[in-house]
Amino acid sequence: MIEPSTTSYVRLYVMTAPRDPTTATALARLYDLDLTEDPGDVELYLALASRSGGPVLEIAAGSGRVSVPLAKAGYEVTAVDNDPAMLARAAKGAADAGPEARARFEPIEADLIGLKLPGGARFRLAILALNSILVLESRDTQRAALETMARHLEPGGIAVVDVWLPSADELARYDGRLCLEYVRDDPETGLLVTKKSAAQHEPATGHVLLTAIYEEGRQGGAASRWVREDRLRLLNADDLRAMAESAGLEVEVLAGDYGLDPIGPHDERAILVARRRGRPAPQA
Repeated sequence: MIEPSTTSYVRLYVMTAPRDPTTATALARLYDLDLTEDPGDVELYLALASRSGGPVLEIAAGSGRVSVPLAKAGYEVTAVDNDPAMLARAAKGAADAGPEARARFEPIEADLIGLKLPGGARFRLAILALNSILVLESRDTQRAALETMARHLEPGGIAVVDVWLPSADELARYDGRLCLEYVRDDPETGLLVTKKSAAQHEPATGHVLLTAIYEEGRQGGAASRWVREDRLRLLNADDLRAMAESAGLEVEVLAGDYGLDPIGPHDERAILVARRRGRPAPQA
């Protein structure tokens, strides 16, 4: 059965498993095609960077959708991801933004769990954007991600985490049926891309299994097919607050949107802004 998608999980994907280079490169490109419609969060990160100053750390940075605009805006940015194809796109985006942005942008291929970058606690802002924490398989690894952020922040530095909160009605519809998400032209290849997806909620474990099927080609021609699967570990706003506090962060606000309005019972996002305990050092 194919039906219109709810689109709630269109922007949840992060590369999580090793793939052959050809597949990884194609899926990184298609990830950016998924995000043709701007989620609207970059302005929040620019505002927080203006408040806290640099340098900035983004973990699970993907293709540079957040970190490249920050580098372009004048901040020193370290972008960490475990997918070399995604980081290659991020580095290209920084280079395309100009030599100054490229000089301020440092991509690092590494796992965010247990990450220990040279220089230790030297960042003033740490970002885990657009549901990336949900791809981590357990509460322990999700908590470890927040510990990674706290470990690399200066005292007084800011951590921000963005999480999707599906409603009960949404989860009830995630029964494995295949849905048409979009038909788009890829400006990079000139090919027509059709994306279909399925979501399966696992109530006993609190997971959502996402499968995306991309078919691309020219009208009337043979199509290439790419398949991506991600397993999300859902959490709620209280979980997020508890993990932050356990990691040594002091929660400043738990918001329901990118304008940082206080979260309400029916909001579909939780935006955590928390500060590492301690007195901040004076900015240069």
